[in-house]
Amino acid sequence: MTTRRTLLRQLGLAAGAALLAVPALAQDFPSRAITITVPFAAGGPTDVISRLMADGMGRDLGVPVVVENVTGAGGTIAAQRVAQARPDGTTLLMHHIGHATTATLYRKLPYDVEGSFAPLGLVSDAAMTVVARPDFPATDLAGVMAAIRQQGDRLTLAHSGLGGANQLCGMLLQRAAGTALTTVVFRGSAPAITDMMAGRIDIFCDQATNTAPFIRDGRVRAYAETLPARVPGLDLPTTAEAGVPALAMSTWHGLYAPAGTPPEVQERLSAAIRAALKEERLLARFGELVTQPASAERATPAYHRRFLAEEVARWRPIITDAGQYAD
Repeated sequence: MTTRRTLLRQLGLAAGAALLAVPALAQDFPSRAITITVPFAAGGPTDVISRLMADGMGRDLGVPVVVENVTGAGGTIAAQRVAQARPDGTTLLMHHIGHATTATLYRKLPYDVEGSFAPLGLVSDAAMTVVARPDFPATDLAGVMAAIRQQGDRLTLAHSGLGGANQLCGMLLQRAAGTALTTVVFRGSAPAITDMMAGRIDIFCDQATNTAPFIRDGRVRAYAETLPARVPGLDLPTTAEAGVPALAMSTWHGLYAPAGTPPEVQERLSAAIRAALKEERLLARFGELVTQPASAERATPAYHRRFLAEEVARWRPIITDAGQYAD
């Protein structure tokens, strides 16, 4: 019969073994290169932000941080790869608002949007902008909403694919107006803007990163931006100021590790995010991209975890009501 002393000794040995089993990586991290997996093509906003962060984080961590583009299926291929990676802090995912919305957009996913990842911190926020063809008759956002309500599906709305930030913004726009437009899908923002400037598309709701040059040159009509405060460099009211507070959203980016990554490693990576977001060269480039860096509070695992859950919950009824899913 096992005595109490023997049992305690066995428990102590088991606990000691568990402590020894904690990977040395938690103590020695980082000791080798880190890869940030990006779900979208090179040259796009998420890719550019990822490369800026990789550069700054690499300096703070003292190891190379490289970017790998893994495209396809609305970002879910990249997310699956990271979810299934070894949780040692060397394989990370940079994703935007689309990570939260895939929880509803896709009926079946090979991972759990919240449970399969360790959020490390938010990185950036970018406004969406409501723009229209150069000769669109409305002079303000209220006029745009009135035109949508009056003309409905006689007006065209561009987006660049299911789950993209501009498609989500278009959902909000139609929801706020209480009516549907005729949506036209493009292979990216650039061709959509080209067709809009040519008068073939009426309305677009896209990232300020993409639309700012055309807004500044007067090649499109711009009405409002979707962040709570005005974006420096864009002379536009917020949607709340323009009378449509429901049309509020950010194209935010956050960095994730696989679930099960040791807490010490998570915190070291999060600290590197915050260090990178202080660098002047990064801040200057973010300004050129019309992108705002996350605050130190938002660039933490705890805040990011809560925020992701809130975004999943926020978008679920919007997507469900729109009835737009990817199978």
